[in-house]
Amino acid sequence: MKNILILITLFSLLLLTSQRLMGQFNGCAYNAQTGEWHTPGDPSKPCVNTILTAVPFLRIVPDARSGAMGDTGIAISPDANAMHFNASKLAFADKDLGISVTYTPWLRALGLTDVYMAYLSAYKRIDKMQSLGFGLRFFSLGSISFTDESGAPKGEGNPNEFEIALSYARQLSPNFSVAIGGKFIYSNLAGGQTIGDIDITPGVAGAADISMTYQKPIQLSDNKTNLTVGLAITNIGTKISYTNSINKDFIPTNLGLGAAWEFNFDEYNSFTISTDINKLLVPTPCLDDPNTPENECDLDGVDGLDYRQKSPISGMFSSFGD
Repeated sequence: MKNILILITLFSLLLLTSQRLMGQFNGCAYNAQTGEWHTPGDPSKPCVNTILTAVPFLRIVPDARSGAMGDTGIAISPDANAMHFNASKLAFADKDLGISVTYTPWLRALGLTDVYMAYLSAYKRIDKMQSLGFGLRFFSLGSISFTDESGAPKGEGNPNEFEIALSYARQLSPNFSVAIGGKFIYSNLAGGQTIGDIDITPGVAGAADISMTYQKPIQLSDNKTNLTVGLAITNIGTKISYTNSINKDFIPTNLGLGAAWEFNFDEYNSFTISTDINKLLVPTPCLDDPNTPENECDLDGVDGLDYRQKSPISGMFSSFGD
């Protein structure tokens, strides 16, 4: 059980680095009569065309409060963990300094004892209008014994990934703030190993976050309420590769829209209603029609599937209609 997550991760790596022949995916069947892909054995259910990205650990919610609130966090009251959701909230922070440290055991119910995520985040107000933020995320996938195709040992490994992030937030008005941030991403899943004749190396990427927040105090009878709306586009960055392939993989660029309504009953009690809506800004994998003579997923016939050749910005826009 100890190596289940590692095997899943490496299997995902195989899917990402391999060329998908004719755009066909495991778990999908083609109906020649309707010209559509569907779940095997049930033509009435559409194919689940799963979107795979590299470094999915960037989307793991790090803090207990948001985890207990269904992973919402874009518009809730600001703290140091805003670095993950929406750094522009830091311009409205009440305190001059905030620090958060989180340790999350991962999949302990499956018997994994050495897989965890550690998250350190902090902010410092420069003045009443500006704040700086810092975040460090480390995801350890434990230890694994590598073997070759015949099962012969190839040594031990400790796959891990980390992210270092910085942000700057500023109020543009008493009710509106914006923020921009940058991050460095490092992912070492099986560095120094080989899959077939493919050498595996650590993946490196850079990314940026853009966010904005609008909040409006509203007085309802004797209760003071606060309505907050936030928008954040996170992980806008370079593609990443674990091999020398020219077809690199997308990182999980995400568009998030959140709203929160906080009711303050007195100095010690409040109640918040919050919701987030998220859209992954990554191209959907192409499914080719096997009845057509040309490969619709590789129209130019050069360097593999067309959707994987898109730039990160092109992939963001095409994700709304593909």
